Amino acid sequence: MMPEWYTIVGYVGSFLIALSLTMKNIIKLRWINLFGAAIFAVYGVIVSAIPVTILNSYIVLIDIFYLSQIYRSRELFSISPVLNDNHLYLNKFIDFYKDDILKYFPDFSKNKFENPNYYFILRNLVPAGLFIYEQVDRKTIEIKLDYAIPNYRDNKNGEYIYNAEIKFLKAQGIEKMQTYSNVKEHVKYLTKIGFERNDLNKNLFYKNI
Repeated sequence: MMPEWYTIVGYVGSFLIALSLTMKNIIKLRWINLFGAAIFAVYGVIVSAIPVTILNSYIVLIDIFYLSQIYRSRELFSISPVLNDNHLYLNKFIDFYKDDILKYFPDFSKNKFENPNYYFILRNLVPAGLFIYEQVDRKTIEIKLDYAIPNYRDNKNGEYIYNAEIKFLKAQGIEKMQTYSNVKEHVKYLTKIGFERNDLNKNLFYKNI
């Protein structure tokens, strides 16, 4: 016997609320939790479960409040160069996030670099990401790592480094950036921030400055 349609509504709401609790990104967590609670509040109205409706309506209001706070808050972005590749914090950062880094950059190894440039991306002075590149020629750099820690994985790091702060590369005479990837999520990110796929090598992406 098929469940009543309103039972399915309840299942969907419950599933979304449970799913939201698995999100590392706080914005995704709030949005999914909001939709789940809203659906579950509707379910409460349908089955005349007033406490369920009140509780989930309250959760919706809380999510709306915090999302509005997040979107209205003004984050201050900056970059901080690391001048020594044996810097203690740099190595601790890489070691701490190593497993997550390898999900998006499976070939990443600090020992492979010849003449790397390291920059921490700071958000309100919190190290939110690490940007590493090497110069290929006088006008081209190859990005070895563009990593954002899970709590700040919302594309804002990339938008900052590749757009607002691109002047720091222009000042060095750089005209082109390139990077390699065959990781689906990373490719999606590269496309979103303006990289184009090379016609001859599908794993090579480039962006002109």
